[in-house]
Parts: sequence; structure tokens; C-alpha cells
Amino acid sequence: MALDITAARLNPGLFALPWSTPLEEWPLEVVAALPRGISRHVVRFVELEGEILAVKEIHEDLARKEYRLLHALDRMGEPAVDPVAVVAGRTDAAGRPLDACLVTKHLPYSLPYRSLFSQSLRRATALKLIDAMAVLLTRVHMAGLFWGDVSLSNTLFRRDAGDFAAYVVDVETSELYDRLSDGQRAHDLHIAHGNVAGELMDLIGGGLLPPEADPVAIADQLVERYEGLWTNLTETETISMDQHWRIAERIESLNRLGFDVGEIEVTTDIDGAHLRIQPKIVDAGHHSRRLMRLTGLDVEENQARRLLNDLDAFAASQGRQNDDESLLAHDWLSRIYEPITRTVPAELRGRLEPAELFHEVLEHRWYLSERADREYTIEETIGEYLRDVLPSKRTEEVLLAPKDGAGQPD
Repeated sequence: MALDITAARLNPGLFALPWSTPLEEWPLEVVAALPRGISRHVVRFVELEGEILAVKEIHEDLARKEYRLLHALDRMGEPAVDPVAVVAGRTDAAGRPLDACLVTKHLPYSLPYRSLFSQSLRRATALKLIDAMAVLLTRVHMAGLFWGDVSLSNTLFRRDAGDFAAYVVDVETSELYDRLSDGQRAHDLHIAHGNVAGELMDLIGGGLLPPEADPVAIADQLVERYEGLWTNLTETETISMDQHWRIAERIESLNRLGFDVGEIEVTTDIDGAHLRIQPKIVDAGHHSRRLMRLTGLDVEENQARRLLNDLDAFAASQGRQNDDESLLAHDWLSRIYEPITRTVPAELRGRLEPAELFHEVLEHRWYLSERADREYTIEETIGEYLRDVLPSKRTEEVLLAPKDGAGQPD
């Protein structure tokens, strides 16, 4: 067998995997027991040198196309799984050719939608997943990606300060363009509506959503949320000449949605009576980039917004609102954030990623203070949270599948 491995950075452990065996027959000692979403292809997880990788068996042309597209999304900073390698030239023990494999990194603390719903999520939480998916679809469309098979099955979710952040997993049917037409966007949205409604109907049939949930209405919300976001991010707005403050208001509105505006195009009417403003460069991750710049923490957008709010509260409590922002952030990181996240005992680490744990501790502090009608200290809160809340949560850094593999189809 002459393997053909394409990789930006080659992990030598890849050579030790049983590539001459069809993926569905890989031995249990090789495969990591992680939950798999629904897929038209065989998918297995492996652990190499402490890193979890997903391996998908697929035709070589599709594997190389998906590898290329995932790299493009990574370069643009769009939320998608990271490609590792394409393994082609596979043959079985009898010399018969086998399909190629696409290898990607497992996204830590991420969950397929069926694993989330297996926790009996409320309908309100289901709507949060749909909101996250609408943001994801908006982002990749702005980047020029026609997804082609938008679905919950092709999406991974990570907790994000009480909400969720969504990531693209499967782009084998996708194409990347300089700009999408309205027709391409509408087609993707039509596919998304049908797939999501069908997937939710399947969950109702399996008892994972309450029977009164309306899959079509939830899918409708995906369309409505997407269209509202797209309008906010791309529409041209006309204002009168004496309302210049509305330009700043528009930028602040986009920032609240989590997007940066790198450039604004402003033109006047012929009579000079009105201004027309339109964002020219809009990038997602406004709060997460600011937090990264100040603290080095790489977290989701809502988590970053929550942490920045706590940083502002810390500044106010210390009377340091006019201090240098970078020095203030360093003090907050060393005196507030790190002491809380490092308090977690070893056996409970991995239940939640540190930023989500910090968010939950702040939420728990508010709950305890409200119940006791007094202000709880952060020390009191973290003690009660570690004793009463965190032990009840499942490990999500690398969520293990049930031993019998039930409910985890390929």
C-alpha cells in the first residue's frame, strides 16, 4: 500500500492507524468513544498524542475539496472544524482500493445537536440552537460560502455564556465564491428550513423534544433570524444631514451583534439633503477580538462580552475607570478570572471550558444573592458552585459516548 497523505503539518501518528482496514471495521482499541452525529459517511474518532481527531471515509475528490474549503474558512476566521489531512491511496489486505479519509480536529467542548437534546433540553434552549445556526449561516454567507447542505447534523455547538456558538462540520457539498447571489442565499435558506424541520420532527418522534413543539415554527425562526441579521449587516440606510449621530448608532448596533465595522461608505443625495450609509467591511468577533487583545483569552463571542462586562465592573469597583486598559485587564485576569477558574479540582476539570464556568459562577452568584437578599462574595459563590452545581454536569471537553453506542449512528 502506497499511502498518499496531504497535510499542512504531518502528525507521525497517522502512519500507525490501520488504513488498510475499512473505517467501519476499525478495532475498538483504536477508536475513541465520542458521540457521532448523523452522517451519510462512516465517521470514527481517534486519539493521537493527546489530540482527538475525526476521520471520515469519503471519495478522494470530495475529501480534497472539503480539505481545501475548510482551510479557506480557517484563513478567513470563520467558525469551522480544522482540517488535518487527506489520506488517499488506501487498499485493503487483498489489494482492493478503499475510499480516502478526511481527518479533522475534534472541536473541544463541542456537541452534536442530538447529544444536546439527549439532555432533555427545553424548547427555549432549542431556539437558542437555532439562533446560533442563523448567526453561523449569516457569517459563512458573508464570507462567500454556499453551504449546500445546511442542517443541524452538519453543525457542532459549543456553550457560549448561556447561549450557543455554532461551527460548520461538513462542507462536501459547498462552494466558495467572491460573493453569493440572493438566489444562492435563498436556496441555502430553503434547504436549511426543510432539513431543520425534518430533524426536529425526528427528535419529537424519539421523545427528545416535547410533542407540542412545532418543528416548522422553529425552522421559521431560523429564516426570520437570518433575514434580520443579514439586513442589519448589509442594508443601506438613509438619514438626514442633521442626524450624523445615527452613523455612530449604526456602528454600535453592529457591535452589539458581535460584528466589527472596518469601513463605512457615506454618500449624499444630489440635493445634499440626506446621507446614505452602508457598512463596507463587517467582521464577526468584535468582543472576542477585544478580549484576546487585552487578556490573551480565546473564547466565544458571548463569553467575551460577559467577561468584558465583568472587567468593566471590576474597574468601577476599584475606581479605576480611567486607568490604562491593558494594565487593568492584567489585574482583573490575575485577581479575578484565574483564581476562579483555577479553583476547580482536577476531577471536575473538563466539565465546562473555563470561560463558560466563569460565566456560570457569575450567574450562580446573582442567584445566591437574590435568594439570600444579600451580596454573596465570589469566594462563597465558587465554594457552593463547586459543591452543588459543577459535579452534576457532564464532562464536555471530550464527551464520551454510551458504551453500547446507542443513539450514535454513523
